[in-house]
Amino acid sequence: MKMNNTKFESERILFEDNHLIIVNKNPGELSQGDKTGDDTLSDFLKLYLKKKYKKSGNVYLGITHRLDRPTSGIIIYCKTSKSLTRMNNMFKENKIKKTYWAVTKKVKSNKVIRLENFLQKNEKLNKSFVTTNIRKGKKSILNFKKIKSLDNYSLIEITLETGRHHQIRTQLSNFGYPIKGDLKYGFKRANKDGSIHLHSRKIEFTHPVTKNKISLISNPPNDNIWNLLINN
Repeated sequence: MKMNNTKFESERILFEDNHLIIVNKNPGELSQGDKTGDDTLSDFLKLYLKKKYKKSGNVYLGITHRLDRPTSGIIIYCKTSKSLTRMNNMFKENKIKKTYWAVTKKVKSNKVIRLENFLQKNEKLNKSFVTTNIRKGKKSILNFKKIKSLDNYSLIEITLETGRHHQIRTQLSNFGYPIKGDLKYGFKRANKDGSIHLHSRKIEFTHPVTKNKISLISNPPNDNIWNLLINN
């Protein structure tokens, strides 16, 4: 595998023990391999762990879930097959609570808004669509609320009840609030760095081995819009 000069910074680690390593993904990074063949966050993590623990052989790193390439935030990797099996089951059983932040056009309502749709994935386009065909679509539910607004944008907080392909991007766009920078789902202008303003902000779950309660928060990328909405 050919690696570029990118390195993994230890400051991005939010939690690590013998079973899990949880990190803050940067926008633009691949959480796992795809058809582009580009280096992935898991590749760099393996190199980091190999060097840190002076391992002579290959480093095991299991992938429990993924974040879209232009998205940032919390992502969980497993350091043992036991933890991977248990985490996969927890994701299937919706025992992991994930909270996202997104920047959209200005939201008027101050109420919690619940979106329920059936989503159908188009493999060729790598895109999901809202469908009325309930036999072909998968039921998808999220809730969101406005946290703060600027003149043109709002920061919203999203909680998922299901985990579907591009669910947040698809449902918000269908509701009339595409995410800033997300050309694929209807936002008019791209972000200069190719990112979208969608961030996996918080994760809460019971550790699959130790049974301790885990609750982690990660900060969004350092850019003008995120900073204006968060810091002022």
